[in-house]
Amino acid sequence: MFQWDGINEFVAVVETQSFTVAAQRLGISTAQVSRQISQLETRLAIKLFYRTTRRVSVTDSGQLFYQQCRPLIEGLQDAERSLSQLQNVPRGSFSMTAPVTFGEQHIAPAVNDFCLQYPELQVSLQLTNQKIDLVDEAIDLAIRLGDLPDSSMMAKRLGERSLHVCASPAYLAQYGAPYSVNELTKHNCLQGSAEYWRFAEQGKSTTLKVRGRLRCNSGNALVDASLKGLGIVQLPDSYVKEHLQSGALVELLLPYQKDPEGIWALYPHNRYLSNKASLMLSHLQAYFADV
Repeated sequence: MFQWDGINEFVAVVETQSFTVAAQRLGISTAQVSRQISQLETRLAIKLFYRTTRRVSVTDSGQLFYQQCRPLIEGLQDAERSLSQLQNVPRGSFSMTAPVTFGEQHIAPAVNDFCLQYPELQVSLQLTNQKIDLVDEAIDLAIRLGDLPDSSMMAKRLGERSLHVCASPAYLAQYGAPYSVNELTKHNCLQGSAEYWRFAEQGKSTTLKVRGRLRCNSGNALVDASLKGLGIVQLPDSYVKEHLQSGALVELLLPYQKDPEGIWALYPHNRYLSNKASLMLSHLQAYFADV
């Protein structure tokens, strides 16, 4: 039986000559593209690409395979467009999960708008910081943040968010500002659920174990503490953007800011992506593009 796994990734790499650009086109991770291509080459017992540190080029066998695959993809796209015209109104039940605070700030409002748009759909949104097994719990879509572990899940990138280190002008007037990551050890760092803060030094990711006299698993509570001059905080932009713009908080250690982390939608690799799931993904991508 013909297996489709890896075909979309293969065609995208041929057409872009890049695993990274192909991943951006498909809205998935580069690691996922690489994994699918490797599995496809193993299944076909054929080398499809020549890879170096600088470029990717297709082999003669890969070029022949591409010429056969491109019409298949176009035919499948036509078939899906025809079917979607018959199923353009999602119905029935749809289940999702997302982290608590991020879900309250972004996912729930987006889902609420989606429910208004499609009144015949029943949505169950579970907000939890626990990593739920999507297959065992029959979850259609899960929202995850940051780096993704290698798994059997399919991932679509919805957007990105950045971490900011900041403090109030009052705190900085009293204790001064740190100008390197190591200087944070001399400051009162307001801690969340993680003991380590994340940075980038000389192009490499690094972490620092911070200490302080206040710990709380609520980002809103930590923002309030930082606004009141209790210490330095590291939080995503959704918590501090408004306060940075107003000057109520001052951004610190910008040269050490980590690259933005991904906002991902995950679904099981072996599960058919229904019309309602596809519509939800498109809705979330549009939401985060606006944000």
